[in-house]
Amino acid sequence: MGAGELAAIAALGNPGAEYQMTRHNVGFWVADALTARSGVRFRSGRKLNGDVARVTIANQPVPVFKPMTFMNESGRAVGAFCAYQKLNVEGLLVVHDDLDLPVGTVRLKRGGGHGGHNGLRDIMAHIGADFMRMRIGIGRPPPDMDAIRYVLSRAGSEEESRLLESVETVLGTLPLLIEKGLESAMQSLHTPRPHPESIAEGGHPPPHPGRTR
Repeated sequence: MGAGELAAIAALGNPGAEYQMTRHNVGFWVADALTARSGVRFRSGRKLNGDVARVTIANQPVPVFKPMTFMNESGRAVGAFCAYQKLNVEGLLVVHDDLDLPVGTVRLKRGGGHGGHNGLRDIMAHIGADFMRMRIGIGRPPPDMDAIRYVLSRAGSEEESRLLESVETVLGTLPLLIEKGLESAMQSLHTPRPHPESIAEGGHPPPHPGRTR
């Protein structure tokens, strides 16, 4: 697949106001930003166990889905969404948080394992692993906090600002994914960019803050 390969987006999170601003819900943040900027609202798809909206990205209509199951049962909802939309799984982009990436780092890929992410684990059990993933780094918990408590808590103000910046990064990458395809979008997203101040001063560009692999 190449240009135009993005057919639909499933953004992961937990339903309910108490989870809205938690790290685990950064996928929902992306979906909400997409619909807000498109001037559309989600509607309840009761048979799908989730909320659905349709946005336009690079002149292409793209359905956006938020499972209203809890994270651990995301696969049931995403599977129903794919069946309803008659989607080829390769055209699905799943947006989710990632403990293995530094806070605010965004990475894009197709396939792979679940990395301990229960939402991905359940999705893979229902539709396989050939979908695209937009991974948003939330970093690792401190030594005195377990992973569950960490992902279900709100980030501090500095980290939250970086997560909000990562949402902007995702939104900026989606048109390229549609227009040029996955490989071009990955290359653009993963290529370190020189800092403007470094260029102006004639210095060397600093290392990309999220470039770990």
